[in-house]
Amino acid sequence: MRQKWVLATGNQGKVKEMSELLNSFSIEVLPQSQFNVPDVPETGTTFVENAIIKARHAAKLTGLPAIADDSGLEVDFLNGEPGIYSARFAGETATDQDNIDKLLNKLEGIMPAQRKARFQCVLVYMRHELDPTPIICQGTWEGSITENQNGTNGFGYDPVFWVESEQSTSAQLSKQRKSELSHRGKALAQLVKLLKQQLSA
Repeated sequence: MRQKWVLATGNQGKVKEMSELLNSFSIEVLPQSQFNVPDVPETGTTFVENAIIKARHAAKLTGLPAIADDSGLEVDFLNGEPGIYSARFAGETATDQDNIDKLLNKLEGIMPAQRKARFQCVLVYMRHELDPTPIICQGTWEGSITENQNGTNGFGYDPVFWVESEQSTSAQLSKQRKSELSHRGKALAQLVKLLKQQLSA
């Protein structure tokens, strides 16, 4: 029988990506919007705090195990910005394009060697809202920021995130290759490994 987990996000790109990655484990990932769970204010100052806030909120309102991620882009030249504010870098109602435009403007004229960046993903799994030992996993994906956008796959900053090993942006990669390399793919692989250990214990 397929287990049902709630994913604490309204981002359809993340729901789709997470569903595909967890599908082989007989886990059905349902977006929190299916349960009319409203977004919770992300009042944390770190990716970990925000992921726990979101997972606890979704578990409380649905009664289901919840998974939440908080992820974002860190750019060295900008002292780690946009960081936890990645999704709202250009404002609370910013689109992906607004955020990309702001990032490229801030890096205008900056040499390629100084454009190093990485995606961070912290993934939290809570069995229920009072889970005292949530599983916390972290994945990092190193790259740099391009001067121009390329590719139409993915979402967020993918069109300007250069992946050296692939000689392409994240948005030019196939879904499968992105899952293998990405910060979210790495965090999810850790989560699956830990869940397997728990189930066989």
